Amino acid sequence: MSRRLALLSFLLRHVARPRLARVTDPIQARADFARTARGLFRAPPYSVMLPGSVRGEAHSAREIPGLWVSCGPVHQRRVLLYLHGGGYVTGSPQTHAAMVARLSKIAGLRAFLPAYRLAPENPAPAALDDAIAAWNGLFALGYDPDRIVLAGDSAGGGLAFALLAALCARGTPPRMVLGFAPWVDLTGRGASLAANAGRDALLPARRFNELAKMYAGLIPRDDPRVSPLFADFPGAPPVLLQVSDDEILRDDSLRLARRLEDFGARVTVQRWPRAPHVFQIFDGWIPEARAALLSAGQAIRDSFSPAPRSGGS
Repeated sequence: MSRRLALLSFLLRHVARPRLARVTDPIQARADFARTARGLFRAPPYSVMLPGSVRGEAHSAREIPGLWVSCGPVHQRRVLLYLHGGGYVTGSPQTHAAMVARLSKIAGLRAFLPAYRLAPENPAPAALDDAIAAWNGLFALGYDPDRIVLAGDSAGGGLAFALLAALCARGTPPRMVLGFAPWVDLTGRGASLAANAGRDALLPARRFNELAKMYAGLIPRDDPRVSPLFADFPGAPPVLLQVSDDEILRDDSLRLARRLEDFGARVTVQRWPRAPHVFQIFDGWIPEARAALLSAGQAIRDSFSPAPRSGGS
């Protein structure tokens, strides 16, 4: 554990977590997150962040707004679909753009971050519908499934695996999937929810049920569309999960890994001691974040070696 990580965890525990524990207005929570992102999260030099949108091929397809993010040379025929976290209530492409720019630089891929609809104004399955629409939009732009890497953190990670289940059912899985501490079980059955309640430096465990209800709405919380831990993943691609041993969502990743392996997926779980939830977003501040992103970016590069299964490069 680096000194910088120790200091960050101290500040999060005594400043950020108390704030998250008491803020009840989603609009205020979104403003807080946006302000934090602007002041704290660092993008690498020469990052490019351009507003844009994607739309599926069907005449009735909805347009999904978002942000195109890249840094340095990127492969023109491969793309990263990144779904941001924020408990399904906060967050945006802009709050996660700096971290994704670093991942783009390491992996050599351009990324699209869709601005999916947030709860409680838009409960499930609105976010999943938008994620599916974003995938369809990338396909309409000419990106074959085998050339798309799917990724997300926290709630966005849960959304990524809900999308993965839908894609596996279609028989069109992505090249690989990357999850930073994905929230995949809204029922709260993971043992770490209670065991790590006092150790998690960022997430207040007592807000878990409130957020879960906001997002699930009228859908049962064990429905695979909101809790993809209970989904089926036939033909799932390789998966990389990164999670902190001290966070309340630790067991979501560990149980998801076993679930995916039951369907024959090759899963790698990287566990980081004493790190806060989605510590990767603090790239530029703590060495652990850079190390995790380097590992994730290399895994993406490795997934395209040898050449893509669909032919070409």
